[in-house]
Amino acid sequence: MGSNEQPLQNIRIGVDVGGTNTDAVALLPDANGSPSRGILAHHKTPTTPHVTDGIEAAIRAVLKDGAIPPSAITTVTIGTTHFINAVVERDARRLRRVGIVRVSRAFLRQIPPLSEWPPALKELLRGPVVYVDGGLHIDGSEEAPVKDEQVVAACGELKASGVDAVVVAGIFSPIDEVFQQERRVAAIVRRELGERVDVVCSADVSNIGFLERENAAVLNASILKYGRRTVKGFRDAMDRLGLRCGLYITQNDGTLIDAAAAARMPIRTFSSGATNSMRGAAYLAGKNLLGGSAAVVIDVGGTTADAGVLLPSGFPRQASAFVTVAGVKVNYSMPFLHSIGLGGGSIVRETDDGKVTVGPDSVGHYITSEARVFGGKVLTATDVAVAAKKADIGDAKLVQDVSSDLVVQAQSRIKVMLEGMVDLCKTSPEPLPVLLVGGGSVVAPDSLKGASKIICPPFHDVANAVGAAVSKVGGVVDIIQSTDHQSQTEAAQKAKDLAIKRATEAGAIPSTITITEVDTLPVTYVANKLRTVVKAVGDLDVTRQPTPLEDKEDFDDGGEETRKDYLDKAEVEKPVDPFAYRPEIKLNPETGHHEWILSETDIAWLAEGCYVLGCAGGGSPAATKIQLTDQLREGYEIKIVDVTSLAPDAVVYWGGHMGSPAVSVERLNATESIDAFTALMEYLKHDSFDSVISLEIGGANGLEPLLIGSSKYFNRPTIDADFMGRAYPTYWQTTIAVHQPGSLIPCAIDSGDGKTIIMSRTTTDEIVDRALRASCSEMGSRVGMAAKPTTAEIVSKFAVQKTMSLAWRIGRCIARAEASNTLSKVCEGIVDEVGGQETARILFRGKIINVERRLFKGHSYGTITIGGIPADEEEAGVADAMAAVAEGGTMQIPFKNENLYCEHAAEDGTKRIVATVPDLIAVLDTSSGRALGVPEFRYGLRVTVLGITASPQWTSTAMGLAIGGPKAFGYDLEYRALGVYVEPRSVIEEYGGQKG
Repeated sequence: MGSNEQPLQNIRIGVDVGGTNTDAVALLPDANGSPSRGILAHHKTPTTPHVTDGIEAAIRAVLKDGAIPPSAITTVTIGTTHFINAVVERDARRLRRVGIVRVSRAFLRQIPPLSEWPPALKELLRGPVVYVDGGLHIDGSEEAPVKDEQVVAACGELKASGVDAVVVAGIFSPIDEVFQQERRVAAIVRRELGERVDVVCSADVSNIGFLERENAAVLNASILKYGRRTVKGFRDAMDRLGLRCGLYITQNDGTLIDAAAAARMPIRTFSSGATNSMRGAAYLAGKNLLGGSAAVVIDVGGTTADAGVLLPSGFPRQASAFVTVAGVKVNYSMPFLHSIGLGGGSIVRETDDGKVTVGPDSVGHYITSEARVFGGKVLTATDVAVAAKKADIGDAKLVQDVSSDLVVQAQSRIKVMLEGMVDLCKTSPEPLPVLLVGGGSVVAPDSLKGASKIICPPFHDVANAVGAAVSKVGGVVDIIQSTDHQSQTEAAQKAKDLAIKRATEAGAIPSTITITEVDTLPVTYVANKLRTVVKAVGDLDVTRQPTPLEDKEDFDDGGEETRKDYLDKAEVEKPVDPFAYRPEIKLNPETGHHEWILSETDIAWLAEGCYVLGCAGGGSPAATKIQLTDQLREGYEIKIVDVTSLAPDAVVYWGGHMGSPAVSVERLNATESIDAFTALMEYLKHDSFDSVISLEIGGANGLEPLLIGSSKYFNRPTIDADFMGRAYPTYWQTTIAVHQPGSLIPCAIDSGDGKTIIMSRTTTDEIVDRALRASCSEMGSRVGMAAKPTTAEIVSKFAVQKTMSLAWRIGRCIARAEASNTLSKVCEGIVDEVGGQETARILFRGKIINVERRLFKGHSYGTITIGGIPADEEEAGVADAMAAVAEGGTMQIPFKNENLYCEHAAEDGTKRIVATVPDLIAVLDTSSGRALGVPEFRYGLRVTVLGITASPQWTSTAMGLAIGGPKAFGYDLEYRALGVYVEPRSVIEEYGGQKG
């Protein structure tokens, strides 16, 4: 077709491998303005068991159909599921054990690698773990220098294990521009173990977030040998096809890398299919997509429909910081994607009450035999489209008996489902263009609410392959910089320049490079530190010589163990029934009181509940949860008691962590809290104490006393209470400081790496916090803290009681909603659990449409704006839910590390304050049922805002109002109580004597 219109040269081939089909196109970019959009030929073939065979067949077909000589092809770009399938299927023949070298002198030892991996995958990939000195602080200074002799000694252990894949992971390595610690360690490992060993530096794989970066690096290392074999297979196929051009692989973020780089970093190609579809949709829409606005892309396949947002840059909006692959949490770039069970093969049913349902189950790739229009017996969405005369597929006579009422109802249901996807993707009320692609798009209606127009471009059924063919080259930077000697603008420009440099090095033509994304994030509690994320994108230089593939002897280990062998011998844990589970409560014969003996289930539920009570602050409890779980598995005991079980003069220690959550995600817990407690005990000449209580129940500190009181350390029970009832930014904003000034000193802080400070005198409680935070900044911006010990009598008077029980019950609500598939109503469960609508209320439902952040004196200030969801657009299971305090319009929630108040703006412009601190304001992700912290706030998330009444310890005194109200945060608002306070039910009292 194209031979008479365009010279057959500079042609690109794009291939996308899907679960059902492999698509290929031959595309002439110079003809993108023609009606054919430059597509010379396209072909769709079933994905083969040996995927490379299907790729070769698809390319051969487009060369033949387009009468294209191999010499005219300048690039072949492939989007493939090869690598992610190896991990998801846990295939022992394609994955290897991985040794890990952790680089830090004082940290990383308390939380082992692969802690939260699925047992079978962990068993398959786990290799030896060794520790060497090194690591950085958040300001870029060294925690400790690397010692070559330590690395050499560690290599002896790695060599003895026989692993031939090693990951090197150091604290804050992504910002290590000066010392290059990971690279130095990696060079020694290669020298000692030989060049046949693959060594992966974690900073080359992803960004800030130590555990997630290490996880991604391990997954990447495990498939490197298979990656090289796969790329070699691709190149062999190209040789058989007579193609001598460059070979590229599409990445998750919509850009491409050359095949050799993909073989070194296969994890970056794991989930590129959705991105390919979105990029292809934009290209195919061409001039129909005008105005430079964003667009919603809906890719309808045979079983599911995937929706995402295409930004004006032509690239997809990215998902949140962390994603999960095969049950493993990683932090590499992925597009935001919303999927529902709607496709061409979706099964259509008529219920007993006359309603019609569509999906979520589907006949899938059996549609050509199961669907009615193909002579089958199952009514599908495709049959409905044919019956409605919207599609000419199969034999229309076979669906003549389908009633018109059923067709209308099914079409109406499909319309509502797709409109819900559009609404979820949008971040403002204004309508957006909707691009429909995919073979199942025939089931979609001609119009959708929220869509300014619907575009179903030509060749829409091979949009994914088109997206691969038109991919560009990118460079991404994620760095933390100081603003002491440069402005934020200058810091951003430095990051942009570095991103452009990386794009050029990756093969982009310099003159075509543009900046497509810039995001600046203040680092909380750390003065003058700015995190900047920049993405630069340019056109591929097709004249660039392909990078040679590493010449390694990738012999097949010949391991006969199959995936099933590993699954059989790995311990597969049965999920706990959250409706039947009972906590273990034992009677202590010495005290005559019951004690709550914690299990792994209790720890998991407490962690979920603590993050909800953190009101978007307090930091994630995830790392401490791992520590506690590991301690239980090692045989240690962790227990909780009611304060009534203690003598009035019992000595109670309290404290937790102080510092920046940005440090916590990198510098994993060491023994800083234990060391701070030990230092204060030595200062006070205390040999022991009777119990421990949390500084704050909200966030990570909610779990910290359990760690301190574990039988591994002080072997003391934790009191079912805390001194905040939530998370608060400062040490002096505690109930004990409100009711008993002067209760904060003497106190101690410890850095976890050998630095301890004791503060013994002060003039005011507020000065204590300010002095400790200044010291904390000099000690790495994160410390453990031990506060002045108190008594059980004081705890019973001034602490917020039974908050451990409250957190546990909230976590159980989330677990029950997850188990019963009712996550959309998790907040209703929490409201009922904490005392009903007199105590707690659902404040608002909607989606985040704007996020603003700024840094001031070490605190993260900002505002999220949530747009309301009209009742007729609610998802199933939400429309009949508990009424919210405010509906429609928008809700603004300012925060200073924690959420401060909710201001609702009705559609007529009327504004009112719905809730303020000290009442608890939590924002939960509707899709997961889990709390969102300030770092997780992002555009497009559908959320539910929950309000819980603060305890009387905050509301009963004028001092409590002054500290707890918005005025303390610089907002001139009076405190407005949500309702009455109902004290949580004690787990110990309710389940006393019962064993789970």
